[in-house]
Amino acid sequence: MPARDIAIIGGGPAGLAAAEVLSAAGHTVTVFEAMPTPGRKFLLAGKSGLNITHSEDFALFSSRFGDAEPRLRTALKTFTPSNVREWAAGLGTETFVGTSGRVFPTVMKASPLLRAWRARLEARGVKILTRHRWIGFEGEALVFQTVEGSKSIRADAVLLALGGASWPRLGSDAAWVPWLRGKGVEVNAFEPANCGFDVAWSKHFATRFAGLPVKSVVATSSAGSVPGEFVVSRHGIEGSLIYAHAQALRESLKAQGRAELRLDLAPGRAEEKLARDLTRQPGKTSFSNRLRKATGLDGVKAALLRELLGSEALNDPARLVASIKALPVPLVRPRPITEAISSAGGLPWQEVDEGYMLKKMPGIFVAGEMLDWEAPTGGYLLTACLATGRAAARGMLAWLENNAEPF
Repeated sequence: MPARDIAIIGGGPAGLAAAEVLSAAGHTVTVFEAMPTPGRKFLLAGKSGLNITHSEDFALFSSRFGDAEPRLRTALKTFTPSNVREWAAGLGTETFVGTSGRVFPTVMKASPLLRAWRARLEARGVKILTRHRWIGFEGEALVFQTVEGSKSIRADAVLLALGGASWPRLGSDAAWVPWLRGKGVEVNAFEPANCGFDVAWSKHFATRFAGLPVKSVVATSSAGSVPGEFVVSRHGIEGSLIYAHAQALRESLKAQGRAELRLDLAPGRAEEKLARDLTRQPGKTSFSNRLRKATGLDGVKAALLRELLGSEALNDPARLVASIKALPVPLVRPRPITEAISSAGGLPWQEVDEGYMLKKMPGIFVAGEMLDWEAPTGGYLLTACLATGRAAARGMLAWLENNAEPF
């Protein structure tokens, strides 16, 4: 097949992964990136240690994508977590498995990997044009706003890898939604995923305990029971343990107008023993001392009990113990999508064929968080972006084999 001119809009992991496959096939690839440099969100994710993938069994790994798993399965199977580690090693970044099963670069940074990746792409002739913001269509042409004014381009095929709607200051601002809707493409509304939730804390509690971690708890929602820790914020609760329940809590708020997370503040401690130990405490001892001596709970955990329970429950050993093992935390709303690690919503799967091409726009392919899927943190998000970028590139190669005309 002769070399074709391919435009990739979006220089994040999905777009760069597609560029790698397409350039390896001998095509002329140009990546258009709105920001001053590509991979801004990728670099931000690496500031606290780049969680590149997860080491768990593939069946369990793929199940983390919920309802989207059947459509993502083929892409994930062709670029598994093991393949992600091999790919990183090929770029000079060795990885290790942490105690949680998450996989990180040994150097714990994203920048060396991104530099090596970009060097490989440029060595293959991939052009990366920064400060090129896509602003829609002009007939069949793509229009970009650049520092030199607007620019129109045509290509033999186009991949859109523009991200969702989280962290818009890094480039994924969902500005593309009206342009695709204008072409008759359905787009589901974006919602925050992997986000914190507002809780109606008292001023005293929020002032005193904001920023403190709540460690060694088990959180339960309709998503199941998950051990871990979270952080109290001025507005509510956040952290990886909360993100694991985010979809279930968000859906409950939408359907019922209410949601609550139940916390076991003393995992591994039986209710019967906690009750016995509490009743043994002298009646004249302060609540804080009775609780600490009988249950080991103090600090922010004790404060949570005071904040969320009335005085009657605090002084009733049976109700107190029940609350220690299943403390209901009523949630008000998710935090804004601009704060979320990732987003739900985007292009529904019925708008996309098996090769990741938009059914209503032949020659235009999509990948990454533009598609309507979500997963918890833990390396799942990045792996799926890499996998769908590569899958869309393979779909494009197959389509180009049978289409001589530009889109």
